Amino acid sequence: MDAPHRIAAGAALVAVCSAALAGCVTGDTGARTDGGVPREGAHGPKRAVPAPAPKDGVRLIGDGSTAYTGPQPGRPGQPGPERLAPGRKPPQFVVFSWDGAGEDSQRLFSRFRKVARANNATMTYFLSGVYMLPGGKRELYRPPRHAPGSSDIGFNDIRGIRDTVAQLRGAWLEGNEIGTHFNGHFCGPGGGVDEWSVDDWKSEIAQAKAFVKSWKTNTGLAQEEPLPFDYDRELVGARTPCLEGQRNFVRAAAELGFRYDTSGVTEQVWPKKKGGLWELSMQMVPVPGRDFETLTMDYNFYASQSRARAGDPAMHTYWGNQYRDGLLKGFERAFHGNRAPLIIGNHFESWNGGAYMRAVEETIKAVCTRAEVRCVSFRQLADWLDAQDPETLDRLRTLEVGEAPARGWSAFLAGGAASAPKGVPGALRPTS
Repeated sequence: MDAPHRIAAGAALVAVCSAALAGCVTGDTGARTDGGVPREGAHGPKRAVPAPAPKDGVRLIGDGSTAYTGPQPGRPGQPGPERLAPGRKPPQFVVFSWDGAGEDSQRLFSRFRKVARANNATMTYFLSGVYMLPGGKRELYRPPRHAPGSSDIGFNDIRGIRDTVAQLRGAWLEGNEIGTHFNGHFCGPGGGVDEWSVDDWKSEIAQAKAFVKSWKTNTGLAQEEPLPFDYDRELVGARTPCLEGQRNFVRAAAELGFRYDTSGVTEQVWPKKKGGLWELSMQMVPVPGRDFETLTMDYNFYASQSRARAGDPAMHTYWGNQYRDGLLKGFERAFHGNRAPLIIGNHFESWNGGAYMRAVEETIKAVCTRAEVRCVSFRQLADWLDAQDPETLDRLRTLEVGEAPARGWSAFLAGGAASAPKGVPGALRPTS
């Protein structure tokens, strides 16, 4: 049988979203009306309002929008980044991640926090910085190669920012990761991120951080609780808009101390480092009933099924099942094969009647409580990869998509290196 046809990376069906496609201008927005029109924010105060007095064990940062509260709590029952013992089968990692994370009237952020808690999962939420900036202060955003105040996904309003902050706060305290999807989501020619320089990316990253670190000043919500993390420490990875601009973004991110990037396209194989960052790329999985594979992302199934437009309601159940079953096929291929981490990306959107949100929820419930499976954030996956012996990872990378070791895992990894030195991350725990 011929190999399945694969959609070429960079084509419209692979791009996360393009403003030129109907329904995509607000494709990542977590702050909009149900009609898809970005909500305009109210003007904040002209001067910063003093933050509330710090509580015990809390060190407020800047205007009190963020705070250092100590090490992040973990999800109970999730093991740390231990090094694999020689001959031991690696766990099956699954990463569920969300582009442009924000809480709007759909309440999808809060919904999936609940799903994660119920299924012992942690996730990565890629926050768009403009969702922390009210529309009335849009000109504070100076996007590279665009006029001040420009954004292809709009801005937020005061209520939307308050709701998003509440979800970000709760998500982090539950062990989830807060990454970035940057700000204006500019794709394609004419100033899109694929044309940005390293300095352009550094400016965009600095502004994404600044909007998170100054949401109290920009909204006047001075009495709200701070976000419980230092975003300069928390932010270690990202996904670029439309999976574009990766080359110069990686160069900028490496200089700024990021640890991973998830803006590429690859097969279901073990990751490696590129430009000093872990390359935790989006992956290709089967599309059930079709003769091609596409990316592990709701938008890409949406584009292949109904051309990224609202489709026939009679097909919603079928399309949702197709997405779920494609993810599950990819999962089973890895679980019974090379055990490569499965990377899944989504948006808080109710495209085609919420078919893709249902599919993701059903996938989480089907895989995250299984033995030998760990549903983790990108940061947790990077921690685990860093804890491994490089020779072990090199050996894992020799396995092709869906390929299990011919003589079993014990023989395949029997030559694993010795334990990490005692007392450092990744050291093996004593066994009885």
